[in-house]
Amino acid sequence: MPYRTINDLPDSVRDNVPEHAQEIYLAAFNSAWEQYDQPSERRGDDTREETAHRVAWAAVKRKYQKDEKSGKWRPRTDD
Repeated sequence: MPYRTINDLPDSVRDNVPEHAQEIYLAAFNSAWEQYDQPSERRGDDTREETAHRVAWAAVKRKYQKDEKSGKWRPRTDD
């Protein structure tokens, strides 16, 4: 179930991270969806969807971090 646009992303993504982070999430999710299509390529009993979401969040967290005080996602400054 790859996502076609950022408008198709889950609310937990659309409502919480900036648009650029949503684009990262979309690309990473769709790539992981294709890459981890076989159960043997995933960890334990993780589903294809669970794996793709994990990969997508990891991709976002490489470029963005959640501000502890405000709870808002901001671009990383430690790159």
